[in-house]
Amino acid sequence: MHNAQMISKELVAASSRPLVLGILSGGENYGYAIIRKVRELSKEELLWTDGVLYPVLHRLEREGLIESKWKRSETGRKRKCYRLKREGRKALASEREQWKTDHDTLMRLESQPA
Repeated sequence: MHNAQMISKELVAASSRPLVLGILSGGENYGYAIIRKVRELSKEELLWTDGVLYPVLHRLEREGLIESKWKRSETGRKRKCYRLKREGRKALASEREQWKTDHDTLMRLESQPA
């Protein structure tokens, strides 16, 4: 098991895009809930902050992969909700294929005799 601090910034940056797209493929969500979902899915190994998530959300929105709108929560507080667009679903499928290729290649390397 890895320590959260041991995961490189580069790997976090590279994986943040498909993780956010994947989480939003499950339905509309807001920033704090996305951060909690990443923490839950990674078994507390990826401890994202606002500073990690919001630049990714803003970039995905500029690229036309997600959209946002302000909504009121049950408590009456306003928060920005994000949802995946059709283009985002296509991008997610492509990203998954790329990550699967990388993962499979690394696993093959691991199983090779030294």
